[in-house]
Amino acid sequence: MRLLVIEDDDRVAHLIGRGFEEEGWRVDLAFDGQMGKRLALTPDHDAIIMDLILPKLNGLDLCREIRQARPDVPILMLTALGTTDDKVEGFDAGADDYLVKPFEFRELSVRLRTLLKRQARQPVGSPVTLRLADLELNVVTHTVTRAGQEIPLTPKEFKLLEYMLLHQERLLTRAEIAEKVWDTHLIPVLISSTCISTTYAKN
Repeated sequence: MRLLVIEDDDRVAHLIGRGFEEEGWRVDLAFDGQMGKRLALTPDHDAIIMDLILPKLNGLDLCREIRQARPDVPILMLTALGTTDDKVEGFDAGADDYLVKPFEFRELSVRLRTLLKRQARQPVGSPVTLRLADLELNVVTHTVTRAGQEIPLTPKEFKLLEYMLLHQERLLTRAEIAEKVWDTHLIPVLISSTCISTTYAKN
């Protein structure tokens, strides 16, 4: 497994790198947004850990570009920005998880392993397009259309709708959605607003 760490603090970057190398990872380090972008847009890395506050290219814009080019690579944001608004912006930019500094390496490692396990549970040979009546979701291009008209969704809204379409045959609980789509501590903020958006898209 190969990991990309995008972090402008040299000390923090090398500490993270050494920790994951001891766990058997190959680790590449980038110290600014532009360098991170060059490395992240290649298919070489199995996961990305990145800061939000970066020189040359900020983390939110970088995350959006990575997510557009590589929709399936796990992205974990590791940053000192810890307000709910910061977390919402990070998830909307395409992050899969969000950890606030200061942090313990054990938690960072567990969170990354959890993201990789979720990715591994994606069925091999799963359909490229998911459909419900005239609603279509393309898992490769990350587009959603209804009756041929495109519906703009944030990355997290897309992920929620995708999960719902993959499990049309059964009722989904809030706890399950929180586990599969969101960090559990963000349920009160995010579940209600995004469910409204995706429900409107379906009805």
